[in-house]
Amino acid sequence: MFSSIFSGAVHGISSYLLQVEVDVSDGLPGFSMVGFMSGEVKEAGDRVRVALKNMGFKIPASKVTINLSPADIKKEGIIVDLPVAIGILSALGEIPEDNLKDILVLGELGLDGEVKHISGTLPIVIKAKEAGFKTVLLPKVNAREGAVIEGIKVVGISSLPEAVAYLNASEKERDSLISPTRVDIGELFRKSEYEDVDVDFSDINGQAAVKRAVEVAAAGFHHILIVGPPGSGKSMVAKRIPTILPPLSLSESLEVSTIYSVAGMLGENEALITKRPFMSPHHLITETALTGGGNIPRPGVISMAHRGVLFLDEMPEFPRSKLDLLRQPIEDRRVNIVRAKGNFTYPSDFQLVGALNPCPCGYYPDRNRCKCTPNEIRRYLGHISGPILDRIDICVEAPRVDISDLTEKTKRVNESSKTIRERVLKARQVQKERFKGTSIRFNSEMTPADIKKYCQLGFREQAFLEHAFCSMELSARAYHKILRVARTIADIDASPEIKEIHLMEAVGYRMTDGKYWHQNEE
Repeated sequence: MFSSIFSGAVHGISSYLLQVEVDVSDGLPGFSMVGFMSGEVKEAGDRVRVALKNMGFKIPASKVTINLSPADIKKEGIIVDLPVAIGILSALGEIPEDNLKDILVLGELGLDGEVKHISGTLPIVIKAKEAGFKTVLLPKVNAREGAVIEGIKVVGISSLPEAVAYLNASEKERDSLISPTRVDIGELFRKSEYEDVDVDFSDINGQAAVKRAVEVAAAGFHHILIVGPPGSGKSMVAKRIPTILPPLSLSESLEVSTIYSVAGMLGENEALITKRPFMSPHHLITETALTGGGNIPRPGVISMAHRGVLFLDEMPEFPRSKLDLLRQPIEDRRVNIVRAKGNFTYPSDFQLVGALNPCPCGYYPDRNRCKCTPNEIRRYLGHISGPILDRIDICVEAPRVDISDLTEKTKRVNESSKTIRERVLKARQVQKERFKGTSIRFNSEMTPADIKKYCQLGFREQAFLEHAFCSMELSARAYHKILRVARTIADIDASPEIKEIHLMEAVGYRMTDGKYWHQNEE
C-alpha cells in the first residue's frame, strides 16, 4: 500500500515543496525514514507512531517506509509530523488518496495528537500557491499567518482527528466542517496606525538640531550617527525614528513577515508584521546572532531589522570585529552565509542608527568634566572603523540639554511624529517620481553617475562646495555623501534645485565626525 502527500519546508529564507511518500508492506515489522535527513527529523517517526496510537489509529505489524523528497536537500530543522501521519493513514486506507489532491499539509504533532505551531508558514504558503495547490492544511495557530496570501484556501486544525475528519469529508462538506481562515489585511494596517501612540517626538524637549538630522535621515534613508554626552536624549530620539518613517506597504510587510516567520518570531495567531521593525541588540550579542547562521541557519538581528531601523546604542562598546560585519550587509542590503550545508541569503535593507558617547566617560571635549587621556579617547572611538564611518551619511552632535529646554515648550521643538512624518512622506514622494523607471528608491542609493545627473549645482553652489572640499580636506566619498544629503534636504524644502543653504546644512553633518575621529587620528 502506497500513498504520497505534499508538504513544505524552509531553506534559508526561501521555501521548497516536500513530497512525503509512504509505503506500508508485508515483511519484518519496522519503521524507517529515508531521504537525506538529520537525526531530529527522523525523530518525527516516533512522535507519529505514539500520536496515532493515542488517537485510536492502529498500525498493523508491517514494514513502514517513509521517503522525503527531494533527496538532494538535507532535511534539517523541518517539521513533517502531520504529513507523515496523514500519509500513513492514507496508505492504510483510512483516507482516500484522491482526497489529498491539491492539498498541502503542515504541522507538528504532540503525543496526544495536538497539532502545534510551526515556523516558516508564510513562505511555504506562498510557494504552495505558486505551485498550484488549492488548499493548505496547517496548525490553527498559524492559520492567520497563511491566510494573508490570497488565492489559496487556508484551513486551520487543532488535532489529528480533526484533520482526518476534514480530509474524509466531501468538498462540499469541508467548509461547513472547518471554515477557511480569512484575514482583512486592510483592517490589520488600520489597527497598527493607532498602536504605540505613547512613543512620539512630541515627548522630546530641545535637541532641535538632532531631530532635524533624523528627519533628513528618514526622508532619504540615510544612515546616521548621534554623538553626545550621557543623558542628552540620543536613545530617546533613536527609538522614535520608526514613528516618522512611512508605513510599510503590503509587499514590504510580506518581506518582513517572511523573515520573522522563518525565524520563529511571528507570534501565534499573528498574521503580519505591519509596523517597521526596530532592533536594538546588546553589545554582547554573538556574531551569529547578529548576522544569522547557526547549525540550522536562521536570520540574524540585522535581517530582523529589514525595512526598519537597526539601532546600535553605545556603539563603541561593540567589538570592532562585530561592527565590521555590517560593512557588506550595508553595501549589498543582504547577508550571504556560506556553510558546508549550503549557501543562505537573507535580506538586510535597514537604516543604521548609531548612538555613542564621545569618550569612555562621556564628556569629551568638556575638559572640566572629562578626565580621559587622548589615547583612551582614540582607542574608544577607534572601535568604529573608517569603512563603517564611510557608510554613514549623517553625523550629528547631541549637546547637553539646557534647563530651559526642560521647563519651556515651543511649538517647533515639540512637533509630533505625525507632523514630521508628513514632511518625510512628501520628500519620499518626490524621490519616487524622480527615480521612476530606475532601480533607485532613495537619494542615499545614488551612485556617482546618478549624482551627476540628479544633483546639478549652480555656479554659486559649486563654488561653495569646492571651498568646503578643499578647506575640510574631504574625500571623494564624503563629497558624494554631501550631495546626496543636500538633495534630500532640498526635497524636504520642496526645492527642485540644490541651493547653497542646503549644501551648508549637509556640510554641517560632516563636521562632527571630523571633530572626533580625524582629530584623534593626528
